[in-house]
Amino acid sequence: MAQAAAREREDEVRKLAFPVEGMSCAACVRRVERALGKTPGVRRAEVDLALERARVELAEGASTRELVEAVEEAGYRVPRESVTLVIEGMSCAACVRRVEEALLSVPGVVDASVNLALGTAEVAVLPGAVEPRDLLEAVEKAGYRARLAEQRRGVVDERALRREGLITLGAVLLTLPLLAQLAAHAFGLPRPLSPWGELLLATPVQFVAGWRFYRGAWKALCARTGSMDVLVALGTSAAYLYSLALVLALGDAAAGHLYFDGAAVIVTMVRIGKWLEERARRSAAEAIRRLMALRPERARVRRDGRDIEVPVDEVRVGDIVLVGPGERVPVDGEIVAGESEFDESLVTGESMPVPRGPGDRVLAGTVNGPGAVEIRALRVGRDTTLARIARLVEQARAGKAPIQRLVDRISAVFVPVVIAIALLTFAGWLLRGGTFEQALVASVTVLVIACPCALGLATPVALVAGTGAAARAGILVRDIETLERAHAVDTVVFDKTGTLTEGRPRLVDLAAHGLEPAELLRLAASAQLRSEHPLGRAVVEAA
Repeated sequence: MAQAAAREREDEVRKLAFPVEGMSCAACVRRVERALGKTPGVRRAEVDLALERARVELAEGASTRELVEAVEEAGYRVPRESVTLVIEGMSCAACVRRVEEALLSVPGVVDASVNLALGTAEVAVLPGAVEPRDLLEAVEKAGYRARLAEQRRGVVDERALRREGLITLGAVLLTLPLLAQLAAHAFGLPRPLSPWGELLLATPVQFVAGWRFYRGAWKALCARTGSMDVLVALGTSAAYLYSLALVLALGDAAAGHLYFDGAAVIVTMVRIGKWLEERARRSAAEAIRRLMALRPERARVRRDGRDIEVPVDEVRVGDIVLVGPGERVPVDGEIVAGESEFDESLVTGESMPVPRGPGDRVLAGTVNGPGAVEIRALRVGRDTTLARIARLVEQARAGKAPIQRLVDRISAVFVPVVIAIALLTFAGWLLRGGTFEQALVASVTVLVIACPCALGLATPVALVAGTGAAARAGILVRDIETLERAHAVDTVVFDKTGTLTEGRPRLVDLAAHGLEPAELLRLAASAQLRSEHPLGRAVVEAA
């Protein structure tokens, strides 16, 4: 028995190793060990100065974030790595909180920020301490589907969006006759549908279009929490089942006392909202895809004395990359041979090409001008300036503004409070002498009106749309809090040496000597007809 207890205690202890930077002597080691030893949940801590690593034994429930904070408060640094996950199945801010808590429970996870509008999670982990499958399993145990962001496939997303659109369209077509029934009742006209006709139309809306809400509600209840899906499923099911019972008991005599139309309208309207949300999410992410599309997919490199063409992801640091006139540069590098002009407006905003020669640096995504150059690759793939700009925009979207964090805290208690109010409303109507039908309608109204769709979605969708619109205009938002504070900006200062330009030169005047101005313009335009230079294009456009 004692051995079994010992084994159980051993199972509860989790081991974690992570790097610590900035230590220089044995005194540093003792300071870090003391800081870790005082952290709640730490059973044992050892620090290796040579390897710059700390090893700790943690009790169940110990926080990795507290470990990192303890080391940093002691004056040292703990590096972090970022992992981006795509999360499917979230519907409200309560889902966001549940996924974040699941990720933070994984040993080695320092921080987790889930963006409902993007359907992504940005997870900060200790290097080498967490396997991606641990994160995926934690999310799946919380009742959602997850995959690494690199595994996201646009074709799959497009099919899912199309399927959602077809289901939503079917729900709309089936709900329209029920809406006509509502309108007829409001204007005192005869009802066009019999109770059995209403049942026939409402059933597929409730259980086909509304299946996602039942699935989400079940997952929320299994996780012992509430969500928007719980409110929708409870409210519409109560209205549907009450109406079904009346039809089965009274038949045609139930006309005028049914709520199939209300349940169907609620399911359809929320489905339309979810479909529009997904469309907004996809269009907002389009700016980043267009940004990364500026990098060419293939590159010409010189290897073993031969010039070969390879996918850009196979270019290695130190390779000699050949870039011809008018081509985009595939990597960040240094010119070793040739001279040309480069359009660097992607990074600098300056429209005029910049001359570059041997020894000068060039950036991925910039456009080469009239000359051919050879470039030694210095940064490739995810390390290029273009890739880092795209990650900067992505991280800004994945972050949370102060108002969004407030929304998450409110939504954590919102659903249970709403359900409690609905139950009190039902009981209150019965105690005041109301009928069962009146009490049911009042409680269902509370459930449906209180659905926190806007509470959980308005803020993140607005922020995602804002960063997407800015990126399409060439403005990169570094962090999401900046966007929220932008409404208070009353002065904008441009560092453009006294001028603001459209980025497209125009010919405004022409002085000819010995020729008619029109003839000079014709000759100059003929010479520049195939030029890629901005001034050459301006001459051609003027002609």
